[in-house]
Amino acid sequence: MLVAVVVLVNVLGGDDEGDGGGAVADVEGTTDPQRAEDLPPLPVEVPAPTPEADANCPQLLQALPLDLLGEPARLVDSDTPYAAAWGDPPVVLVCGVPQPEGLVPGEGLFTINGVTWFVDQSDPGATVWTAVDRAVYVEVSLPPDVDSAPVTALSDVLAATLPAR
Repeated sequence: MLVAVVVLVNVLGGDDEGDGGGAVADVEGTTDPQRAEDLPPLPVEVPAPTPEADANCPQLLQALPLDLLGEPARLVDSDTPYAAAWGDPPVVLVCGVPQPEGLVPGEGLFTINGVTWFVDQSDPGATVWTAVDRAVYVEVSLPPDVDSAPVTALSDVLAATLPAR
């Protein structure tokens, strides 16, 4: 099943003379920003949905940002709607994953904005952060050269939408 991220754009009338109708904020960055429609659908492996995932993941996915730290959301090709991705190389979120291998309660955990994360750096191709204190486990895979900023930004959304356990 192809899961699409729909971007709704509301173009307001007005000019750039300060009426607020068409004002555009100055944004630093590249002169050729990536656009979601320029990125191909990303195949993402997801586990079979559990009743817990069906009960909790939809509200998380609905609350995710269309832009994550300047990276656009992109189409995800997965077997469930419980995956999202941003940018290229992609930051990938999967809701409803199994408990991560190597998780030892109380060891090697980080708390960011009220969410407790387990970090797996065993794969040289990605750093995998798994939220381990929510109603379902949520995995965020980062490219190896990306710091924890996406996890920090997503922690607020997880804390607001998924109950702690």
